[in-house]
Amino acid sequence: MELLDTLIVGAGISGLSLAHALQKEATSASSLKILVTESQGRVGGNITTVTAEGFLWEEGPNSFSPTPELMKLAVDVGLKQELIFADRKLPRYVYWQKKLQPVPMTPPAMIQSQLLSFPGKLRALFGALGFVGPAMGAGLSQQRDEETVSQFFRRHLGTEVMQRLVEPFVSGVYAGDPQQLSAAAAFGRVTKMADVGGGLVAGVLLSAKNRPKKIPADPNVPKTRPGELGSFKQGLKALPEAIAAKLGDRVKLNWHLTRLDRTERETYIAVFSTPDGQQEVEARTVVLTTPAYVTADLLQPLQPEVSSALQAFTYPTVACVVLAYPQSDVKGKLVGFGNLIPRGQGIRTLGTIWTSSLFADRAPAGWQTLSSYIGGATDSEIGNLDSEEIVREVHRDLSRILLKPDVPQPKVLAVNVWKRAIPQYNLGHFDRLQQIDEGLKSLPGLYLCSNYVGGVALGDCVRRGFDSAREVGKYLQNKQSDARSI
Repeated sequence: MELLDTLIVGAGISGLSLAHALQKEATSASSLKILVTESQGRVGGNITTVTAEGFLWEEGPNSFSPTPELMKLAVDVGLKQELIFADRKLPRYVYWQKKLQPVPMTPPAMIQSQLLSFPGKLRALFGALGFVGPAMGAGLSQQRDEETVSQFFRRHLGTEVMQRLVEPFVSGVYAGDPQQLSAAAAFGRVTKMADVGGGLVAGVLLSAKNRPKKIPADPNVPKTRPGELGSFKQGLKALPEAIAAKLGDRVKLNWHLTRLDRTERETYIAVFSTPDGQQEVEARTVVLTTPAYVTADLLQPLQPEVSSALQAFTYPTVACVVLAYPQSDVKGKLVGFGNLIPRGQGIRTLGTIWTSSLFADRAPAGWQTLSSYIGGATDSEIGNLDSEEIVREVHRDLSRILLKPDVPQPKVLAVNVWKRAIPQYNLGHFDRLQQIDEGLKSLPGLYLCSNYVGGVALGDCVRRGFDSAREVGKYLQNKQSDARSI
């Protein structure tokens, strides 16, 4: 059995980014033995791009914020000419009191906005300037002084901002419950700014002043501007497929990891179920990019405490529903990113991305594609409905918000029910991560790299993959140095 340097379990964007970085940055890349295994018959993990009948849509992530790491990766794997970006000036909307209200993105827009009342705007202004009471209350002591997203933003910016801006954002990003999500875990940058400056405005100014100098931009990487969202001409799947193509036969599909053991030689034996029967792989390092619940089962025999912490992560059910309507069925021309819906508005859908308005060539002429998300941590019952029932719920909601009266049934492009969609950064998140880190000390050479740590966005996944590659590379170099010194 050949001894690998690194076994990466999972060919989602985290695992593929890690493999790419490890191969590229290793000092002896040509001799580094890497294997990436994937239980599915395709790469990309949650990235699910589909084309049919002239339509192109996503059933997982819909776009990405162009972070430096992600942009560099796209260029490295030959996708520079495939990059596309939505107009950053396109408005975002919140459906409030039976009207689509544009989200205010600037101070003047906030003043003019009808989304917040005048008292609500004053409350937000005073809170942003630092006129904020301390975090306190009996409930907080039971939470070990950790604020929920709801508690933090109500304290700093008031109830209206929390309900009408933050809550729908939480639904859109995490499909989460703001009364359960940890503010420090889910909104780390914002809470740190508040801690640094005593208020959000002062925190922003101090953070900008203390920000390290920017590294000169790579001239080969296209410049982007804040607020832009990106994709590729052929959809998001272009990125994992391009990385996998570079890795070649180092990627194995339909390999399902059934057991992981540690040897006396301080290596790991991984047993896989494959189309060619059982396969065993030995590796100096192993990186598990699998979801928390999968990783928990794998590590139960090796490290029960780590397994227990991983089992505590919850993943709510979310359905992605992609519907197409003739343009004549839609109220006016949809110009914008899409709309989010706060709870309590009589609408079950969490939000809708105006897919064919966001990127060109995603629908045939005369059609409008709408990608809606329904379910999440505040609506667990969605998992009990069948596809037809879910479509009826979403169509009814769209009829109230975006469609003309008495519109007939839409063209149904997809109903993808993600039974376990997005890991929740709930209260106790950092305690769980600490328990995992402590437990992994007994398993040197084993690393976890998944979206239950450090952010769920695609840019977070790529950055995490790069960071893990540096850790793995350093470990391998140290082991090699130890071997030479013996």
